[in-house]
Amino acid sequence: MIAPPAFPSFQCAYAAVLRHVTEHYEFVNLARGNDSHEIIGASFRLIDPRQRALYLTNRPVNPVYHYAEALWYLGGMRNLDLIGHYATRRRADSRDGTTIEGSSYGARIFAPRPDGAPSAFDRALELLRAEKDSKRAYLPVFEAGDLDEIGHPDLPCLVGLQLLARDGYLHMVTYMRANDANRGMVCDVYSFTLIQEFAAAQLGLRLGDYTHHVGSMHVGVRDLARAAGVLEETAADPEAAPLFPAPVMPRNTTWTHISTVLEHEELLRTNQAQYTPTDVAGLDLPRYWQQVLLLFEAHRQIVNCPADPIDQQLLDALEPGARWQIERRWPTRVAAGEIA
Repeated sequence: MIAPPAFPSFQCAYAAVLRHVTEHYEFVNLARGNDSHEIIGASFRLIDPRQRALYLTNRPVNPVYHYAEALWYLGGMRNLDLIGHYATRRRADSRDGTTIEGSSYGARIFAPRPDGAPSAFDRALELLRAEKDSKRAYLPVFEAGDLDEIGHPDLPCLVGLQLLARDGYLHMVTYMRANDANRGMVCDVYSFTLIQEFAAAQLGLRLGDYTHHVGSMHVGVRDLARAAGVLEETAADPEAAPLFPAPVMPRNTTWTHISTVLEHEELLRTNQAQYTPTDVAGLDLPRYWQQVLLLFEAHRQIVNCPADPIDQQLLDALEPGARWQIERRWPTRVAAGEIA
């Protein structure tokens, strides 16, 4: 058995997957009008799952959405209020305009069961505390009932997550039925590795490897030009380290911290509050989570103050990597001459 190829960062894995799919695709897939180039059965491993962020000029990402989606999952939510605010396209996945069923992975992993029993996540952690070498800590997402309706607008791409505690490290394996290598994979790996890091903190373990298995890995025909730009940008040094060090989630992170961040996120999202860096620094949160709230405040300004640049003090208070991403994603909202 050959292990999947290992990469020091997701940025390296992302470029390698794009190159493999675009240059060695097996099929042209026309499912539901989303023409794509596809390979069947793709896997890779990340040696340091914290290195989950992209810093590529040809693939600017939205760091606010990355944290919003991960927190939406951790909050066990189905409603659109949070996720639909940061990505309006997600509303197209809803039947009733209020909730999402299939891709609300967090509701299937983190929400308590209707009978009041603990969530799948809590049960998995309890198992790992009792049996440190267990192979059974699997968090299922895809259900047989998801196939009941042909043409359902929101079928889960995630099959499930497996947590494996070994020699003081927490490893995680993700199984996906399908993944868009240029779009969904970027967000999925970010959220799933953040969930892995959170789980490691709850168990008092160090962060181990992350492995990503995909049944259908594909790149949309509409995205081939963008993929070519990424490949050109990374061609000189495919194994180059990301431009910025990865932030480290505190090992004392608790569910209280997650709940507090979600409470403040809602105030900012609904424009009931506006925070200066000093306000955020005064909150009873580790700096890691304060930085997340600064990103949400930046987004509040982008949405509610469309004619103004993002507050310079706020930009200065962001970690360099997050600031770099904000400046590339919203260059017109940064004061002239301020992009590094």
